[in-house]
Amino acid sequence: MAFPISRPGKSPKSDVLPTTYSPKRPRGSSYGLTRRLLRWLAALATVLALAAFFVLSHQAPPPPDLSIPEDRLPPLYEEFRRRELNLPHYDAYEKNSSIKYFWAAQHAHSSGWGNVMQDYLMMALLAHATGRSFVFDDYIWNKNGTIYADLDGRVVPARTPLSALLGGPMVGGSMLPGDDTPRSVNKHFFERVCPNPTVVHVSDVNTYDMRFSEVMPVTDVFNTWVDTINAIDDPCVMLDPTGNQVFDNWVFGKKHRMLPFWPTISRSPVLASWDWSTLVLAAYKRNRHLFERFPHPSSRFVPILDNLGLSGSDAPTSDIKGLMAIHVRRGDFEGHCRHLAEWDADWHAWNSFPEFIDKLEKPRNATSDQILKMYIQRCYPDIQQIVDRVRHVRQESRPKHDLNYLYVMTNGPDSWVEELKSALAKDAEEHRQPKWKSVKSSQDLELTWEETFVSQGIDMYIAQRAEVIIGNGWSSLTSNSVLLRMVHGFPTDSMRFW
Repeated sequence: MAFPISRPGKSPKSDVLPTTYSPKRPRGSSYGLTRRLLRWLAALATVLALAAFFVLSHQAPPPPDLSIPEDRLPPLYEEFRRRELNLPHYDAYEKNSSIKYFWAAQHAHSSGWGNVMQDYLMMALLAHATGRSFVFDDYIWNKNGTIYADLDGRVVPARTPLSALLGGPMVGGSMLPGDDTPRSVNKHFFERVCPNPTVVHVSDVNTYDMRFSEVMPVTDVFNTWVDTINAIDDPCVMLDPTGNQVFDNWVFGKKHRMLPFWPTISRSPVLASWDWSTLVLAAYKRNRHLFERFPHPSSRFVPILDNLGLSGSDAPTSDIKGLMAIHVRRGDFEGHCRHLAEWDADWHAWNSFPEFIDKLEKPRNATSDQILKMYIQRCYPDIQQIVDRVRHVRQESRPKHDLNYLYVMTNGPDSWVEELKSALAKDAEEHRQPKWKSVKSSQDLELTWEETFVSQGIDMYIAQRAEVIIGNGWSSLTSNSVLLRMVHGFPTDSMRFW
């Protein structure tokens, strides 16, 4: 009996069954695709389950205490004061007689933070240049010994510890690596280790030209003081508390005097290490959803992003992408602007770098009314002028700066600020500009009671880091923010003015 033989390429007779049968699935069959899809879905489900567990296992941060005390009395910042009195280097410094100190006891006070900050900065620069520990004091509104003071009918702390506003080396933090200048100390420590300091009278050093000259560079004044202090052997040097400031307030409005000092100040570790207090930084973090795309602080995702390092940088050298911050003074500033016109005053020096796009160009052969009108428009603009200027700067800034968030730094009344915000949002739509993702103001910040009384530092920190600012050329708050931006290398086209 003959059996059929199966040959390669030939099919056996249909009545002959093979002992095994393993058919091959055709490529791209739905079966293989389904298995891969199932594996992918299983992996995705695992990831989602882990993510859900990760999110649910992280509690949302506890809400801050935003309550206002029943007596509505300002905070006294006892914890900040306690830390200032017990800085970690005090023990070593008290045992080291070679440490030298510089205490400007006649520092600026009873003035806005911008003016006080620029005086503190200059004194810290002088201390550093002479290799001495900078002695710091409070931010003082009233020196008469009371706890509280009156500011335009509002009760404020008479004295605020400087560390409630500033952080870093200015208030005793570590110096930058390689900088062996002694760390800063509080005035109470200075008084303990230096009961009989050498007292220098400002009037004995500052000549008439050093104070009032229109042309003498501040660099010359600074160097004169460096030489004066370096000639003193006593490790304890104090400026007479009854004298004038070394650098009078009006000097900061003299660009021909101040700008030659820029190469010196821009290289100083004092500015390179400038930092803000834990209060200021915490307030910004809690409110950053107003300035950039970020979850509300009550979200469970906030601690996750923080733990993963995805919250973005808080470094002063990093800008807040997409944010335009504008500085709009209100209140009694209108009267000040009128005085500025009468005095023919220039902008603050740090607002007058020649590289800036906007400059103060005074009209020639103009009447006093025309000059006043120009000053008011650039110093105290009304809502329509603000709206027009914001639109113009936003247009000019594109495409280099894609500005989608707007923050108004202002002391204006609530109703006026709301009207301004509404006008700004409406104008973008009417002129076919991209809609603002957020238009907020200083009044929209969620602040603790302690943060409320250092809000000027919070605004300045935001202005320092905004991608673009529009500032007031005559304002020290603007000029200090511009100074910090310039030190950290922000582009000059990002600093604009009314």
